[in-house]
Amino acid sequence: MTDNKLRHLEDIDEAERFRFLVEQSTDMISRHSPSQDWTFLDVSPAVERMLGYTVEEMTGTRGYDLFHPEDADNLIKRSASVRYRSGMYTNVYRYKHKQGHYIWLETTSRTLRDEDGKPIEIICVSRDVTEQTLAQQATRRLARVVEASSDMIMFCNHNTRQLTYMNEASYITFGTEKENPVVFYLEQLFEPQVYSSLLHDALCHAAEHGTWYGSIPLKLPNDRPRNAEIREVIAHRNLNDDMSVEYYSIIGRDITLRRKAEEEMKRHQLEMAHISRLLSVGEMASGLAHEINQPLAAILNYCRGSMRRIEEGRFKSVAEVGKSMELITRQAKRAAEIVKRMRSFVKKTEYQRMTFALNDSCHEIAEFLKQEAIDHGTVFEFQLEDEDLQILADKVQIEQVLLNLFRNAIEAYNGCQKNHRPVIIATRKQNECIYISVSDEAKGISKEILGKLFEPFFTSKSTGLGMGLSISRTIIETHGGQLWAESDGKTGTRFYIKLPANI
Repeated sequence: MTDNKLRHLEDIDEAERFRFLVEQSTDMISRHSPSQDWTFLDVSPAVERMLGYTVEEMTGTRGYDLFHPEDADNLIKRSASVRYRSGMYTNVYRYKHKQGHYIWLETTSRTLRDEDGKPIEIICVSRDVTEQTLAQQATRRLARVVEASSDMIMFCNHNTRQLTYMNEASYITFGTEKENPVVFYLEQLFEPQVYSSLLHDALCHAAEHGTWYGSIPLKLPNDRPRNAEIREVIAHRNLNDDMSVEYYSIIGRDITLRRKAEEEMKRHQLEMAHISRLLSVGEMASGLAHEINQPLAAILNYCRGSMRRIEEGRFKSVAEVGKSMELITRQAKRAAEIVKRMRSFVKKTEYQRMTFALNDSCHEIAEFLKQEAIDHGTVFEFQLEDEDLQILADKVQIEQVLLNLFRNAIEAYNGCQKNHRPVIIATRKQNECIYISVSDEAKGISKEILGKLFEPFFTSKSTGLGMGLSISRTIIETHGGQLWAESDGKTGTRFYIKLPANI
């Protein structure tokens, strides 16, 4: 056999091997005309799996017509999706499937030329990258969302505790610039005690359960008059067999505006509470004047009697004079105590938590309303816990609520034809909570009125603004408690206060 025949057979074998490889390839290999319509001259069988067309259907088809309108001129425009290297172009674009939808293809193409450099045909190798491209798009969208988020989002290495990523909101909160990044470690962002306790527990919980939710205050630079806190920690595991934690996503929030709003609301509540106390004292003015007038009248009588005895020479010793002075002093102290309680009640104060005896406060408020109770023919009956109930709260505000409820119970007997008119005050401690109830045995409250009782400006009285109970509920809820009322509409009403014991 001649050398030419051998070479011819070898060429045939090589061509067959090449055709076999082309036909078995999962990539789509195609030949196209060098004209603008990019007509398919030949295509591998992979076209059917990839685009749904048979080789016969695709051969002779204008390839340009199947491009997505937005991607058809990628090569001409040198779009960002086009890369060039060593005479080959790689383009990522959308191409129409036989069923009408588009898939993403990544095609590497090369133009074959004759000896004069004139294009003969274009050889392309294409693969379906739809899943990969959609995943990248989702990642880019997520990255844009993360970067644009007003929440602080940070990634932290599990082992080194170094922050490997911070979004724009984080840089703004910490007062640094993204263009001049500063290396941060978690321990720099918290007070030592907070880092060793709260944050350590949060990371451990996230590592064990996947996520942690809560509130941990961040330590910002001294020149940053802001407040921020960590709200969520997410643990991300590697894909190895051990599935150990690789890094954490830490989500925080700048709460400066929220804190300012809370402080403003607190100031507003204090103002409203103060106004309510002033209105209450105004409503009690007649009773208070009468109560103060009693010790003043007694002082006047003692003084006049003492003067007459001096004029008549009936004082036989200094001891008798001292006794008169003692009686006068006792009444003066009584009047001073009434004024002191009234001034303390109407004084404008800041929110101030302190520990005080709840049962003592109940007795003090009842004493404060003694004259009003007498005028209405009511009596205070106490069913107080034997234990000395200590409560951590704002004493002035809690006493304001008690006074409001006591007065409501007294006034509930207006127009009621009952001889025995008790206002029953009860206290008890149960399950780390303190309960206070104020009851009357008057006519009760209808279901309709009971539903509106705590609404601002609602009142069943002929006088008053209807703010007392609304403000009282706000005060109790600010203390982490609850205030509600129960009534059968016939035999009386009972108001309940529930507060955390805090001791």
